[in-house]
Amino acid sequence: METFHSSLFLPFSYTFTTSTTAGGSFVNAGSNTQFSNPYMDSRIWSKFPQRLLDRVIALLPPPAFFRARSVCKRWYTLLFSNTFLDLYLQVSPRRHWFIFFKHKTLKSYIYKNTVNGAGNDTEHSTNCCEGYLFDPCELSWFRLSFALIPTGFSPASSSGGLICWISDEAGPKSILLSNPILGSLTQLPPTLRHRLCPSIGLTISPSSVDVTLAGDDMISPYAVKNLTAESFHIDEGGTYSIWGTTSLPRLCSLESGRMVFVEGKFYCMNYRPFTVLAYDISSSIWCKIQAPMRRFLRSPSLVERRGKLLLVAAVEKSKLNVPKSLRLWELQACGTTWVEMERMPQQLYIQFAELEGGNGFDCVGHGEFIVTIIRRSNKALLFDMCKKRWQWIPPCPYGGSCNISRDSELHGFAYEPRLATPVTGLLDQLTLPFQSLNG
Repeated sequence: METFHSSLFLPFSYTFTTSTTAGGSFVNAGSNTQFSNPYMDSRIWSKFPQRLLDRVIALLPPPAFFRARSVCKRWYTLLFSNTFLDLYLQVSPRRHWFIFFKHKTLKSYIYKNTVNGAGNDTEHSTNCCEGYLFDPCELSWFRLSFALIPTGFSPASSSGGLICWISDEAGPKSILLSNPILGSLTQLPPTLRHRLCPSIGLTISPSSVDVTLAGDDMISPYAVKNLTAESFHIDEGGTYSIWGTTSLPRLCSLESGRMVFVEGKFYCMNYRPFTVLAYDISSSIWCKIQAPMRRFLRSPSLVERRGKLLLVAAVEKSKLNVPKSLRLWELQACGTTWVEMERMPQQLYIQFAELEGGNGFDCVGHGEFIVTIIRRSNKALLFDMCKKRWQWIPPCPYGGSCNISRDSELHGFAYEPRLATPVTGLLDQLTLPFQSLNG
């Protein structure tokens, strides 16, 4: 709770991008009318029922909530009120936002730490301690700080208002779960097997936590193989499993580093050739799913939408009778068949391909939105699947120059900001002596 001491910075930077006018016009309108408008008479509002006022405050997006906390002492203490937080969990709408981090790529991390020593690790950790929150409805950017994250950790996944951080050092992996809105930090037990940079899946429900790490098993100090996966589970019923190990299918090539959770399963891309790996949490069984047009795909990504798995990729092959394009497929209920559901307009794809220049791209989805990020640049496209609308995202005002160096890329996750994440209390049920962060 010390995070919200008056002498410390709040988690949000309230500077909006120049292209966003809604926030600015709201402030201006309020400052010009709050004293002249008879409907703002304090004698009227003093009789407004407190329970209704709390309900209105609970509906505010996090940036507006933290601004409102400066109004009076009572509003400031709402964040510490169990009654208000219970109301917040009941009525607050889901916000399908995104969070982006600028951090070193795997190849750069290994090379620079081997050749140049620990001097570059400081730069790496500094980049990871700042995130950029994006609201796709308002096209607004906010900056979040992660002052509590120790050096040597990188963001790896996000779910349920929590961000998962994994230790960079090769060996048993340490996992942290942080809520940047509250400034909270929770540590999981370290993994059992030695790994380099595994693929990571995280899913958090109101009553359970599941984490899966797959691949990059260290078979020697100088070699890795994709052999096993480890899973962590705990739920409110008192059931828990700490890093149970399963074998991966043969000939796995996991490079994306991330997983997508859909209806009880984690999914991740398998490369050379392109297939999709699925892990059923309840049965602890892995299987492979054939990817559509796998010979002609480029930069494939998996995203989730309304309990369905989508595959987003460019289709490029000179001998095809159809033009090059970026397409979206949906995995059907049978679990083996894909159906194409959307295709980027051809004129937009020509513009997109020119900007992308063969560097590749990454996609991240949340709710009805998909963000396509062009690597080594600050260019990104937003696709609203409900409105069937593509649009360019205003550049992040905190992300630096347009051209990002080869040893640094922008990575994003689906993120739902929450003022309360009671599921972290489940971890207190474990009696194992967790390793200290400072140990």
